[in-house]
Amino acid sequence: MSRYRPPAPKSAPYITREGWQTLQAELQHLWHEERPKVTQVVHEAAKNGDRSENGDYIYGKRRLREIDRRIGYLSRRLDVLKIVDNTPDDPSKIYFGALVTLEKDDGSTLTYRIVGPDEFDLKANKISLDAPLAKAMLGKTLDDEIRLTLADKVDIYYVLDIRYGPVGD
Repeated sequence: MSRYRPPAPKSAPYITREGWQTLQAELQHLWHEERPKVTQVVHEAAKNGDRSENGDYIYGKRRLREIDRRIGYLSRRLDVLKIVDNTPDDPSKIYFGALVTLEKDDGSTLTYRIVGPDEFDLKANKISLDAPLAKAMLGKTLDDEIRLTLADKVDIYYVLDIRYGPVGD
């Protein structure tokens, strides 16, 4: 069995200012706080002799690899991300950063903010620009119908509200 995995599709290089600040804070935390602590644990464990049966050493090295991998990813990703924090020329249409309220055909309502793929969080009602629903919403205006077909199931939504502004609004 091969270990080959096809490369992941490129995600959109857009991010909100809040999302960029969160990623930047994570990078700083990993580099200045987490990595030095784990390095110290590995250093102390290495002084104990036999490393092949030293759990602190083995798990510390594993955690250090995870931290280094994440630091590398964040460093590369932050270099290519484009911060989008301006209101579009036509705020009556759905674009990146919009806070959109939808009504499903059963009468229930959903509210989502369209954000970059690095900051999506369904618990906070933030969906990625690359998500099928977000792609279907782009360019729509008030009272437009959105048809989303996934796995032979068609969901119908209607646009009730479109707003732009900071996340706290």
